[in-house]
Amino acid sequence: MAKKTITPEDRNLFRLTIGKVRTVKSDKVSLTAANKPKPYPKAQTVNVEEHLSAPIEFDVEKVGLEDSLSFMAPGLQHSVLKKLRKGQFGLDAQIDLHGLNSTDAKRQLLHFLHDCVEDGCRCIHIVHGKGYRSADNHPVLKNHLNIWLRQHKDVQAFCSTPPKDGGTGAVFVLLQLSTKYVD
Repeated sequence: MAKKTITPEDRNLFRLTIGKVRTVKSDKVSLTAANKPKPYPKAQTVNVEEHLSAPIEFDVEKVGLEDSLSFMAPGLQHSVLKKLRKGQFGLDAQIDLHGLNSTDAKRQLLHFLHDCVEDGCRCIHIVHGKGYRSADNHPVLKNHLNIWLRQHKDVQAFCSTPPKDGGTGAVFVLLQLSTKYVD
């Protein structure tokens, strides 16, 4: 590579553009209190298990393969459940749990519900499956979901979906709005 020759005019132009320079005595930079970066707050871990209330005092009947699920929290109007059953609330999120074992399904469900409440979702769609592959044709996940949703503090209502949305293998869930979204 050949050395580039610089004309005296270019050298003077460079010196005028750069201005006064001084030699660097040390290549170390000392941080003063004003230059220190602000610390980020630690993300708090959320215990999603605490969103479930104590075990249900009343008896929840076991449901079969083709039985539909339905629940409404005390104080809600019956028209809300009718609208939910017809799918008149806009769906904000959905999750598919069928094929999972109970432990994984519960963990995913609780995290999903927590995220939905934090994001301001009002109506969600949960696919749990009908339980055709369960032992003795007894739908395990469907029965567990029936109990878990009743225990969850943010669930106001749920019901089985119309056939086009999964029928008795899925539910629409109406969630309580988070306090940060309420005027």
